[in-house]
Amino acid sequence: MATIEECRAALEKLSDTMQHAEGDVRAAAALDRSVSCHITDLDVTFAGRLRGGRIQVDDTLAGPPSHKAEIRLSMTGDDLVALVDGELHFAKAWGSGRVKLHAGVRDLLTLRKLL
Repeated sequence: MATIEECRAALEKLSDTMQHAEGDVRAAAALDRSVSCHITDLDVTFAGRLRGGRIQVDDTLAGPPSHKAEIRLSMTGDDLVALVDGELHFAKAWGSGRVKLHAGVRDLLTLRKLL
């Protein structure tokens, strides 16, 4: 089972990858939205903001998110690490329910470029 530190490192790695993206992926990463990532097996939520092509984690909270971020993810720590390391394909994980993504329709259409 991934630790909180490994999950935070995975989010940092994802943020670094997004910041150096080009084309459509860079445009999708340029959204300015509140974001949360609930790690279900650790029952912890990373809350912050997607801004300037980076994910800025401002808080690590116990339990599920206390407020609804504009973009909300939910998964196990192992799945987060596997997604960021390229070992788990997002579409398959989302389709099987291993990863949950909630966002407005316009944001979902933009975010699909990241997937």
